[in-house]
Amino acid sequence: MLLGTPLSLRADQDPAWITPIAPFRIADNLYYVGSLDLASYLIVTPRGNILINANLATSPPQIRASVEQLGFRWQDTKILLNGQAHFDHMAGAAEVVRETHARNMVMDGDVSVAETGGKTDFLAPSNNVPSYAPVHVDRVLHDGDTVTLGGVTLTAHKTAGHTRGCTTWTMRVHMPGDPATVLRDVVIVGGTSFWSEYRFTATAGHPASYPGIAQDFTHTFATLRNLPCDLFLGAHGQYFHMLDKLRQYPTVGPRVFVDSAGYRAFVAEAQTKFERALQQQQ
Repeated sequence: MLLGTPLSLRADQDPAWITPIAPFRIADNLYYVGSLDLASYLIVTPRGNILINANLATSPPQIRASVEQLGFRWQDTKILLNGQAHFDHMAGAAEVVRETHARNMVMDGDVSVAETGGKTDFLAPSNNVPSYAPVHVDRVLHDGDTVTLGGVTLTAHKTAGHTRGCTTWTMRVHMPGDPATVLRDVVIVGGTSFWSEYRFTATAGHPASYPGIAQDFTHTFATLRNLPCDLFLGAHGQYFHMLDKLRQYPTVGPRVFVDSAGYRAFVAEAQTKFERALQQQQ
């Protein structure tokens, strides 16, 4: 969910979350298989594939169709990762695991949320964090952990605040047309947003959303500022202006996602919004 999103927003009210979009290649082994706004990424390796974000409960058929349209086998999905445990990114996880038997890996802080289907989210009960089918977590991740499959390694960065275990993923990729020795840094932002239900400080009659939430957001922005970024991606297409970039894709190709400046601007704007909101609450 995005800052400024109406509090009554649900999946069936946002067509961009459920509208299919043709899958496309971002790098040699990295593909987009999500919807018009809910991002899902497929990382292809010789030993099976990694999927980031299962999205809504209704999303797995759309994601599977995109994977198969690219010529890959759904059953070759060996690992399922995520950027955050809200329903719009995690509700489809149980179905993906059931169909593919992928190992589900979740950052500490979001594990209980995933395994209770959203019921232990710090905002629950709330119309903005509806519950979903619980999903077993096979591996609990911690800040800085790596996930490796078939010679491909991703690093999990705990960028908490939006959820307790919000995760930003980084990896290095080779892009078509680059010299064989040139690798690019990819950043897939898990989430930095908040809305009026978030309480960063304790005031009379209003405890903080969870102890340390303000410190978590501050740490998140420090982490994001320090990440090297060539290719800017995120849990929502809106984060990295995906639709605008796709208009240029037919002529520019995957290089349209090389956007270090856009990444820096996104992080700076998100940090400014947080600091303003924190100051107002204080």
